[in-house]
Amino acid sequence: MTLVILGAGGQVGRELSDLARARGLDMRAFARSEVDITDAAAVAAAVHGADFVANCAAYTAVDKAETDRDQAFAVNATGPGVIAQACAEAGAALLHISTDYVFRGDGDRPWREDDPIAPLSVYGESKAAGEAAVRAALPRHVILRTAWVFAAHGHNFVRTMLRLGAERPELRIVADQRGGPTAAADIAAAILAIRERALVPGFDGWGTFHFAGVPATTWHGFAAAIFAEKGGAAPVLHAIATSDYPTPARRPSNSVLDCGKIGRVFGVAQPDWRRALSAMVRTQ
Repeated sequence: MTLVILGAGGQVGRELSDLARARGLDMRAFARSEVDITDAAAVAAAVHGADFVANCAAYTAVDKAETDRDQAFAVNATGPGVIAQACAEAGAALLHISTDYVFRGDGDRPWREDDPIAPLSVYGESKAAGEAAVRAALPRHVILRTAWVFAAHGHNFVRTMLRLGAERPELRIVADQRGGPTAAADIAAAILAIRERALVPGFDGWGTFHFAGVPATTWHGFAAAIFAEKGGAAPVLHAIATSDYPTPARRPSNSVLDCGKIGRVFGVAQPDWRRALSAMVRTQ
């Protein structure tokens, strides 16, 4: 049985490739430079012979997407559709990573998989379109929505905070957006657990699932935890409102995800992001 990973150079793709390799799985991993997920022929060749494909490729420049709509939709919407069609032809199952940004983010309860989506940004719209493309092309799919991803590599909030904290004595951090920070390594472990259960003959629990870390926090709370973990001199953190830090893309104020379904179907529990943060900060 062969696992194929697309987008292997990104945060989740890299962690997934490393974990699969460490477990001795039969695996082929392709970075963006190796397989363009919008190229049907390239994708078909990549997934040939696979039993399970993990699409970790994504356009994640949330603000840039507001003026780069075509590219965001190419990678986040067209690409997943191409992959799903190739998987259908190859007889492979597909796990596709999506985002909390498909929700509008109002209210104060965690978002469930069957809640209506209403993205606020081009990025969110493109990811929602990618979900729809996967559902239309391939019944044997898992769409895994996650949030606030961080890792020891790539562009993410933790690495940005550590860099800015070394440069500035004070930082202004948004304190009215709430979500669940999620380590890419924990997502990778969840994907392999999903694959193991999904490939059991007779499995019929396909669909959309949420996976994010606990406890829920704000960006300000996350930043405070980062510097507390780092120790030593730290910048003064000023809590501000979203309105005090305008960005091109609107972001949901409530990004907390209800992750009960993934536990019931796959036995995957929500990870405590603070453990992964502690391990990551020691490497920086």
